[in-house]
Amino acid sequence: MPVTEKKISNRLYFIAGCMLVFAIAVVVKLVSIQMVEGDHYKELAQESTIRKFTIAPKRGNLYSDNGSLLATSVTKYDIRFDAVTPSQQVFENNVAALADSLSKVLTRSSSYYQNLFRKARASKNRYLLVARDLGYAEYVKVKSFPMFNLGPYKGGLIVEQETKREYPLGAIAQRSVGYERIDDKGYITRVGLEGAFGDFLRGSEGKRLKQKIAKGQWKPITDYNEVEPVDGYDVISTININIQDIAHHALLSQLEKYDADHGCVVVMEVATGEVKAISNLGRTDEGKYYEDRNYAIWESHEPGSTFKLMSMIAALEDKVIDTNTVVDTEKGVLTFYGKKVRDSKWGGYGKIPASEVFEVSSNTGVVKIIDSFYSRQPEKFVNRLYNMGLDQKLGLPIKGEGEPIIPHPNDKSRWSGIALQWMAYGYGVQMTPLQILTFYNAVANNGEMVKPRLIREVKEWNKTIERFDKEVINPSICSEETIRKMQVLLKNVVEKEHGTGHKLYSPNFSMAGKTGTAQKNYADKSKKQYISTFAGYFPAEDPKYSCIVVIHEPDKGVGYYGADVSGPVFKSIAQKIYSTSPEIDVLPELKVKLPAVEKEYQAYYDKLRQGHQTIPDVRGMSGMDAVSLLENLGLHVQVKGNGKVREQSVKKGEKINNHKKITLILS
Repeated sequence: MPVTEKKISNRLYFIAGCMLVFAIAVVVKLVSIQMVEGDHYKELAQESTIRKFTIAPKRGNLYSDNGSLLATSVTKYDIRFDAVTPSQQVFENNVAALADSLSKVLTRSSSYYQNLFRKARASKNRYLLVARDLGYAEYVKVKSFPMFNLGPYKGGLIVEQETKREYPLGAIAQRSVGYERIDDKGYITRVGLEGAFGDFLRGSEGKRLKQKIAKGQWKPITDYNEVEPVDGYDVISTININIQDIAHHALLSQLEKYDADHGCVVVMEVATGEVKAISNLGRTDEGKYYEDRNYAIWESHEPGSTFKLMSMIAALEDKVIDTNTVVDTEKGVLTFYGKKVRDSKWGGYGKIPASEVFEVSSNTGVVKIIDSFYSRQPEKFVNRLYNMGLDQKLGLPIKGEGEPIIPHPNDKSRWSGIALQWMAYGYGVQMTPLQILTFYNAVANNGEMVKPRLIREVKEWNKTIERFDKEVINPSICSEETIRKMQVLLKNVVEKEHGTGHKLYSPNFSMAGKTGTAQKNYADKSKKQYISTFAGYFPAEDPKYSCIVVIHEPDKGVGYYGADVSGPVFKSIAQKIYSTSPEIDVLPELKVKLPAVEKEYQAYYDKLRQGHQTIPDVRGMSGMDAVSLLENLGLHVQVKGNGKVREQSVKKGEKINNHKKITLILS
């Protein structure tokens, strides 16, 4: 064989061998893909066309203490149309009737909808938006229309649902009610009651399969969910909407009058610690006020003269003074290490009893008491404050509670030569408004310090999931003798003519409390402002409610003293609660269960859960139950008043489909 032919033959064998190896490699890879990696690639392919989507559950309702809605979830429905799915015959036989039906429920004409569907059919639009944000009753009606009633496979109906949160009270208590939000990056922000009790309210997510039909468009494969979402529990708060409304508007009016920067009000039930109202208002650049940060819980500041209550209790408990101990106010000026303590009254008050030192709020008098008896043992004074729990947070479920600061002589970073004297009248220490109020509430409660509480109960329909009862922080902040003496002095602040709160006195109802006017930004005189405070309780003889009002940076040209700025808010709240809260006798709860009554109630409850084609009679029902029933029927419910349903705008027996909205009058 010639050399040339041999070379050609060798090349052919080499090429053939390479092709054989390549073919074997291809076969091996195919087998590998099919048998080993097949499931993986199948999942990838399926993931790109079919995916499980999360369905948000219906968040539980948040109620006030009497069953009025503070926050509720309403399900809204979007209707879309897959114009490719229906056959030509189904489309032509139904499109005109469908357009006519839609025009009667929605805002457009029949011709508009017919043209819309035909254009979608021609362009093979598989995700045409037909209607957005429908209520349940509208959704059920649209779902029954021609062609849509054939479902997703034959009729091309696509239904998407979304749960939206609504707040019936609007801006009132907005920050306290709060919210729970998740941003695009998955970061969760939790604010107020909604955030604090989200574990109860949010429920658990469901799952639904969707198929990709176009770029960025996903269509539900079935008209049912693979995993049904589980609705959240309802939360009953301690907020009373009447008291909340009173507190909100009283604070707002005073902020506007004094052109203040911001302020807060808290009203608490003395015996239980239930927070009945909490309002936090800040000012916008345009000068309007809105629910801003939760100042009552978050903002620690120097309390000023309201801290004199703590100083007096410490001195009385250690028996270094009595209320009749004479104190020389030194003509209204004391000097420590070159720093001066001054009284608001020029020339001071002379020599007065310790009781009057408190009632006239003499800075020099209180400082003289604390300096005289604790300057050599400052830790004794501070430890007394610690024993009363003033250095501890309240441990609230709402996030963001401010840190109380009560410096100790062992803490060299905070302690100085004038720390003790400045602490005596509320400087160099920091507390939040709610922490201050909790201490005043303990005095009103005969020494028992209770934890502020914002929630009563977690419920699922009529079943209690968890109950939150009174929690005692400190069974006795001091002796009963000291408590009695301070209760008298707090009452005298308002009732005696020389008391700093005497302008607030009314012969019609009694109050007890303490004014506070603290300087703010005093290190720079050009930026010096004031914090005006009034903290106390009412009625003075048998306290039902405690309250604190704090207003920051009022216009100094109009006024800045606590008695002038914050005191009138306190008085207005007390007066209106008096006038709107008639005296009633509370009977102990009966624990006896009557079988006949239980049977009737169960029958009534079962009836509520049945489907309705007509408007039910909800008169006599509690507002909470009536709203839940009607909203589950797809109606938008507007509520006026509190208590039980007295009137309903749509009469019993009328068809639900004819109505979108119903108004309930409660009383």
